[in-house]
Amino acid sequence: MCKNKKDNELRPEPYEILDINPQTEKEYVFKVKCNKDARPGQFFQISLPKIGEAPISVSGIGDDYLEFTIRKVGKLTNETFDLEAGDDLFLRGPYGNYFPLEKFEGNDVVVVAGGTGVCAVNSLLEHLYDNFADMGEVYFLTGFRNQESILYEDALRKYENRFTDTVYTLDNEKIEGFKTGFVTECIDQVPFDSLEDYHVVIVGPPPMMDAAFNNCAAQNVKEENIWVSLERKMSCGIGKCGHCKIGDKYVCVDGPVFNYSEVKNLID
Repeated sequence: MCKNKKDNELRPEPYEILDINPQTEKEYVFKVKCNKDARPGQFFQISLPKIGEAPISVSGIGDDYLEFTIRKVGKLTNETFDLEAGDDLFLRGPYGNYFPLEKFEGNDVVVVAGGTGVCAVNSLLEHLYDNFADMGEVYFLTGFRNQESILYEDALRKYENRFTDTVYTLDNEKIEGFKTGFVTECIDQVPFDSLEDYHVVIVGPPPMMDAAFNNCAAQNVKEENIWVSLERKMSCGIGKCGHCKIGDKYVCVDGPVFNYSEVKNLID
């Protein structure tokens, strides 16, 4: 029996844009009316007919909406930035696995994000914020290149007022509320020696992640306590095209969330 077209997991469907919130000159948050069951860490393929398609992490999850933070970097995203509230954005998904929330519950969590890597963890941060009473200690460290590239300023203030500790950095600028330098240089401010059952989430550009791994090792953080999100050349979303394959892993199916101990030796 043939499936109904609407049951085809590879068929994009239109969803109404409820709101568009510019974050920077190149990054906008698109709030889309959608009640699909997405989890922090998963992604959707976002498309426009006859224009193209791209994988975008879920950056916000509500009862009847999803949020995607899109960076203006090419043909599809340029066209997306011309859309307005009330227009349709085409989605298929969700795809991939998600952060192990059941392992995080009741334990301490440290989130380290660099640049646009914060987009892939913002829905996780929202979950930690909403369920803070059920968590242990929560530490959030994030860094941006400069003042013009800061994302989620309202959320940063919100997290600052609830989480155990927050550290925000700018690479080469100094403004109120931000330290100057790389976020990875602040990992030693997390009191790992006083934490018992904890998990560390690291997401960002590869050089930032490598530095974060090294600094965590210097703090004797166990590799199996570290979780990463690897968003690499994902295309089909179901492990068929092979664009995202690293070693024996298909990032879109086996990830994008991995335990660091699984992928530390993969050669990309």
